[in-house]
Amino acid sequence: MFFNTFPLLSLLIWLPILGGFFILFFNSEKKSNVLFVKYFSLFVSIISLVLCFFLIKDFDSSFKGYQFVQKLKWLSILDVYYLLGVDGFSLPLIILTSFMTFLVLLSGLNSVSSRVSYYYSAFLIMQGLVSGMFCSLDSLLFYIFFESLLVPMFLIIGMWGGPNRVYATLKFFLYTFFGSIFLLGSILYLHFVCLESMGNFFSNSHDVTFLSNNFNNLFSQYNYQNDLVTSFSIPSFQVVGLTLYQQQWLFFAFLIAFAVKVPMWPVHTWLPDAHVEAPTGGSVILAAITLKIGGYGFLRFIMPIVPDACAFYGWVVVLLSLLAITYIGFVALVQEDLKKLIAYSSISHMGFVTLGLFLSFSLCATTRNTGEAAIGIEGAMIQMVSHGFISGALFFCVGIIYTQMKTRLIKDYGGVINKMPLYSTFLMFFVMSNSGLPGTSGFIGEFFVILCAFKVSFLYAFLASTSLILGAAYNLWMYKRVVFGNIKNSAVLLLRDLDYTDRAVLGLLAFFVLILGIWPQPLLTVMHSSTEVLLNQIVYSKV
Repeated sequence: MFFNTFPLLSLLIWLPILGGFFILFFNSEKKSNVLFVKYFSLFVSIISLVLCFFLIKDFDSSFKGYQFVQKLKWLSILDVYYLLGVDGFSLPLIILTSFMTFLVLLSGLNSVSSRVSYYYSAFLIMQGLVSGMFCSLDSLLFYIFFESLLVPMFLIIGMWGGPNRVYATLKFFLYTFFGSIFLLGSILYLHFVCLESMGNFFSNSHDVTFLSNNFNNLFSQYNYQNDLVTSFSIPSFQVVGLTLYQQQWLFFAFLIAFAVKVPMWPVHTWLPDAHVEAPTGGSVILAAITLKIGGYGFLRFIMPIVPDACAFYGWVVVLLSLLAITYIGFVALVQEDLKKLIAYSSISHMGFVTLGLFLSFSLCATTRNTGEAAIGIEGAMIQMVSHGFISGALFFCVGIIYTQMKTRLIKDYGGVINKMPLYSTFLMFFVMSNSGLPGTSGFIGEFFVILCAFKVSFLYAFLASTSLILGAAYNLWMYKRVVFGNIKNSAVLLLRDLDYTDRAVLGLLAFFVLILGIWPQPLLTVMHSSTEVLLNQIVYSKV
């Protein structure tokens, strides 16, 4: 267990950030510098993946608490600490972040030729900031990472995006920044509530009497770690006593902050614009990683901090999720732009994440059966990881043909299989995975959520199941028009099939989509203890 005392999480955060700043000093005009920047960035990314291996190796799936905890004084006068730790919810997302960033950097070896040092720097810094956000147990540290990651994504779209990139970047920034204002306000309010509740806590480090009576037994049973108790720490927010009135206001503030990130209907309109204008790497990271911040926020903030308000207003999230799954599915069906179709598909599939979380909450609050309710949360987590692989792969596929054809319109294609048989095979696999084909990861998460929906309401299950039909409709209709048929565009005749880099990227993604679809048990094992703790918080609440 050496790495439990080693600053492993700090390395995962700061190694890519420092590496990103380091390569900014190299002039991208020189060919030798370009090669150095690319391979050095790839080396840093590989080191991050190796660190993730040690993270997995020493992670104790049976431990019901935070692991690899680091606590350093930062702004002690304000009770703000550099406080890091991971559990079963954050670990898979950190690994997903490192893996998808590695693939983006690998794919850029042959495709990125302009302002190379800035491009690779932006993605490395983005990786470190997102990892920092998933590791943060201090809410103010979480907020700093949450806000900071807007900068590299803003630059990625703004510098390497399409003709309407300025509009897309401003819309992306304003939507997300608007939501983050509510997050900051909620954090500050909870900080003052904690200070008031803690009283003379700092005079006796073992005094935890400020903890809510409803949760005292829970955390004594599940390894509550007293060194995580500060007035800004997320674990403290999760156990401090809040009235129903306080929880109601905090619920809607958090909902606005994280709904924009998911994104949920009706605050989703920034996503298709951002995807259309973003370069391929930007679209991959946006879909595979950035959208998961919203789902993670629901798990880390909303459900454990304001459980009573979730019981009263959870139907709002369920309704918005069902709207996203069904209505957005119909919107995707009529898209003529490949990227827009996949973007709307992402909104529909992410609707399963929020639906699974709040149906699980509803089931647990009404039946007090944590075993049955766990399937919704675990399905939502599998859906987040699976969506990261599948949506990332689809955007890679679009980028490969867009680089050669310079068009994203479906009508400009047709007969691609005649020139790119290997590419068409990979695209078929990912399209079927995106449609929820059994045996792929796209099926597992949605199946778990629909199963949870059946336990709550047949109507919910029926509406959620329509996404399987709609998904097959828009995915296969798109595939037919792009891949099959006669070659109508002379530019298709000039298409080249996958090079070795593309084969490696798509092959790795296909492997993990298949493995997770056939054998999801390792991921379920990692998250099960954290799921159990979260559901017990709901049981011990006033609901």
